[in-house]
Amino acid sequence: MIKLSDDALEALLNDTESDRAERKESFNGNVPKKARQAVCAFANDLPNHNLPGILFIGAKDNGEPSNLDVTDQLLRSLADMKTDGNILPLPVLSVEKRMLKGAEMAVVTVMPSDMPPVKYEGRIWIRTGSRRAIANAQEERILNEKRRYKNIPFDIYPVPSAQIGDLSRSIFENDYLPAAFAVDVLEANNRSYEERLASCKMIVSPDDTTPTVLGLLSIGKNPQDFLPGAYVQFLRIDGTELADPVIDEADFGGTVVEMLRRTEEKLSAYNRTALDIVSSPTHHKEPSYPPAAIQQILYNAVLHRTYESTNAPVRVYWFNDHIEIISPGGSYGNVTIDNFGSPGITDYRNPNIADVLKTFGFIQAFGRGIAIARTLMRENGNPDLEFQTTSSAVVCLLRSKS
Repeated sequence: MIKLSDDALEALLNDTESDRAERKESFNGNVPKKARQAVCAFANDLPNHNLPGILFIGAKDNGEPSNLDVTDQLLRSLADMKTDGNILPLPVLSVEKRMLKGAEMAVVTVMPSDMPPVKYEGRIWIRTGSRRAIANAQEERILNEKRRYKNIPFDIYPVPSAQIGDLSRSIFENDYLPAAFAVDVLEANNRSYEERLASCKMIVSPDDTTPTVLGLLSIGKNPQDFLPGAYVQFLRIDGTELADPVIDEADFGGTVVEMLRRTEEKLSAYNRTALDIVSSPTHHKEPSYPPAAIQQILYNAVLHRTYESTNAPVRVYWFNDHIEIISPGGSYGNVTIDNFGSPGITDYRNPNIADVLKTFGFIQAFGRGIAIARTLMRENGNPDLEFQTTSSAVVCLLRSKS
């Protein structure tokens, strides 16, 4: 992450025509929306500066300070722009308080994305000069061509053995596009099928229609033909040890959405609910495990697993007294074995799959799944989550109520 000097920041403040800077006097009214549009545009970096864009909060249009009081709450609100799930793929940005021109300003530094186009609320925003607007077809094509394949995550690598016919046009046009893009954008869309697939990173480009890992997992007809480990294995074990008898087993494949939905149905069938008719005047139902907690850990396991160089599935083992959910691939990036599960420590091995799960409604915001699951377990009377993290896998144990 690049941190600009005070002189460099003041130069951007003084250059009122810069396409690398935007200024806002406060963070009130419609500014949070416009700020997110600016972050999206800087991340797309249409002029290809390969330099960070800067959003100044506390600066007038002419670059002079507005004498805004930069509070911790303001800085937290600005940081939320990264994780609230409205800008996808997740932008790389930092937020800090700086003293510029003798006054406090909040400075948001946005790095160019390796995975354009980036969308805010289903619209691709770009900036050239002082103009911030929604990208047209030609600008989208330029953004598609800007992807730096040597740096991109595995989830948008091309799969050379696959063809565009291995993707479901019906799922893409009837399910994915309406969820991913605003209605007005779709109504004005005159792009070809190949251009739309490329814009969503489902294929390499309109001219190279090789499907990506993301395309196969999101809208593939038979994803496991190309990614054989991309499924969930379920075992119901009658006992407390892996060597005890197996009374039910199932493998759930298909697209990532189908995989999760089918797994959730199976887990729901086994999550017995106790009926309390003693401790309160009305009947009170208490499940062995809070369903949403299991969901959060399952979603995390599928999202954060490694899909590269492994045929291992996500494993869900349901014992009599606990559930084990095993995700292939250990900690990643900023998340280490030592800090795994700590509040505020997040990173994404598969940021584009995260985009798809957000689009289909499995994720509302990012970086909160474990915290939510822990809260739900505590409120339901279960012991706290337990994690066993190695370089090759993450195991989460959810223990039943005593």
